[in-house]
Amino acid sequence: MYLRAVHAEHSIPLLRHFIQENPLGILTTAIPSQAHHLIQSSHIPFVLDVSDPNSEDELPILRGHIARQNPQAKAIIEHATANPSPFPTPTSTSHKLQQEIALLFNGPAHHYISPKFYAATKPATGKVVPTWNYAAAQAYGEATVYFDSQSPETSAFLSRQIDDLSAMAETQIMGYEEPWRVADAPERYVELLRKNIIGIEVRVTSLGGKFKVSQEMGEGDRRGVAEGLEALGSAEGGYVAGLVRERGGLGEVEGPK
Repeated sequence: MYLRAVHAEHSIPLLRHFIQENPLGILTTAIPSQAHHLIQSSHIPFVLDVSDPNSEDELPILRGHIARQNPQAKAIIEHATANPSPFPTPTSTSHKLQQEIALLFNGPAHHYISPKFYAATKPATGKVVPTWNYAAAQAYGEATVYFDSQSPETSAFLSRQIDDLSAMAETQIMGYEEPWRVADAPERYVELLRKNIIGIEVRVTSLGGKFKVSQEMGEGDRRGVAEGLEALGSAEGGYVAGLVRERGGLGEVEGPK
């Protein structure tokens, strides 16, 4: 991701929070395979783990799972089987991928920016072009995969993963006071589904963010972008307008007069 200085976000706590608020990540791998594409991506919701939530620099661990029948999972399993760990232990059946992986998390909304929004530059010089505003976080890391369905280690990882993911989504996203729990489903049914997924745990080694919301423009143009988006009356436009105002130092959205 191109992190132009004016758009870059380096605050690790803010980026951890961004991922927690937008947990559906795009997992990208580059694994050589005779049967599958070299580069593959899948949308996966992640649980974020951090030992000290107040830390200013702790990079998180991200936990997710992927369908065993997904071609990306098949390439991962193929690679792991052909390249066993050089330091196996009697109790561990997990496998660390040799290749670095990438994760991309997008904000809930993005928007096209029309040159008509630039209230200062367009009438003055006409030197404006369209662009797109958005927010995203990108992580790189080392991935450990859990794919042996007969392994107690894999079973324990997946049980914890799906329990934590369900609890997070039911409470933080849905806001349910009485959330649905994995234990509400028949145990045998859950066990069969668990055998059809593999776990992935990513130890993040690099984390960066980008809030591209018209910061490079002058105040008059930023204000014009915010007002233009708000005038659309859409949820997406309102969200991006809020980011433009927040990042551009324009204050709160004005109410009706």
